[in-house]
Amino acid sequence: MSTDCSNRYAFEAEWYDKIACMLKKFYVYYYPFDNTVELFDLKTKKTFLRRTTCEGIMAKDFYVGGVITIFSRCIKITGYADAYTKTKLEMQLQKVFVLLKPGVIDYMGEILKDITNYDFRITNIKMTMLTVNNIEECGFAKDVIDKEFVINYFISGPVVALELLGGNGIVRWQELAGSEDIKKACLTTASSLRTLYEKDEIYNAVYGSKDPETAIKESQYFFRNSKSKSKNLRNTATLQNCTCCIVKPHAVQEKLVGAIINDIQKAGFAITAVQQFYINPINCEEFLEIYKGVLAEYTAMVTELQSGPCIVMEVTHKDENLNIVANFRDLCGPMDPVEYFFKILDGR
Repeated sequence: MSTDCSNRYAFEAEWYDKIACMLKKFYVYYYPFDNTVELFDLKTKKTFLRRTTCEGIMAKDFYVGGVITIFSRCIKITGYADAYTKTKLEMQLQKVFVLLKPGVIDYMGEILKDITNYDFRITNIKMTMLTVNNIEECGFAKDVIDKEFVINYFISGPVVALELLGGNGIVRWQELAGSEDIKKACLTTASSLRTLYEKDEIYNAVYGSKDPETAIKESQYFFRNSKSKSKNLRNTATLQNCTCCIVKPHAVQEKLVGAIINDIQKAGFAITAVQQFYINPINCEEFLEIYKGVLAEYTAMVTELQSGPCIVMEVTHKDENLNIVANFRDLCGPMDPVEYFFKILDGR
């Protein structure tokens, strides 16, 4: 974002007031020059928070779909509030839609690490099983020579849909992905995703939108909001011999999702479902209720879980006799890092 002191970015935003049990809507004004914010209540038509500095807020946190924490209030940015902000930021941060195809799901963690290391932010993620109808609606097999083979490959297993955000995103994604001609990719971009993970032109690794308009359309198809019409994407959760893993908001913000998934897969576990969620305060309290009165950190745990997007995964293992819950908890380690430190010392 620009550091021009005359700039002011305006966003539409919302915050759920737990005490009043109502969703409040605001304009959030962000001043990049001195990193200050201001809140304007749309219902009362009055300033809710005068311009002030908020610890922990950075320019990179301001994008549609993001969550910022202002004095313990988790405020979700839902849109742009003026044409200037929309034009300025969409030029600087471009949305890219990406699809990881069935043949590379076992390398999902490695690929996500490559993506974040290329300075992209993963703003949404979902695993699904595509149908022929999905492929036709999205045009993924349009104008290809071996259409039947391409469609069969798409529906042969789960795919992972990603929404990325980055400067000059479309061009930089094409650089990272490499040429669609696998022979050319191997010769010109040895470190590209297609060079590293692709078998051939049909059984290829990744798909990425070729222009901003297509990116927005494809992203809206896969990541529909509550106001969208019927959802027709199949859930991949097996609900058999599995456990639940949540990558918490602070780890998502620090771009650790790829590294965490890679560690899980390297340890022999399989991820059979994954999706990003924003969990509201009521659901956070309900989910963590078992720890209420048991752990002194309960309130902090609730605050953390609602502070931004989290990634929820179903984790399984090919060994059906394995105690998946116990073994995966061993991989995660104790909740208390001090306890983990002493556990390491005891193991020496």
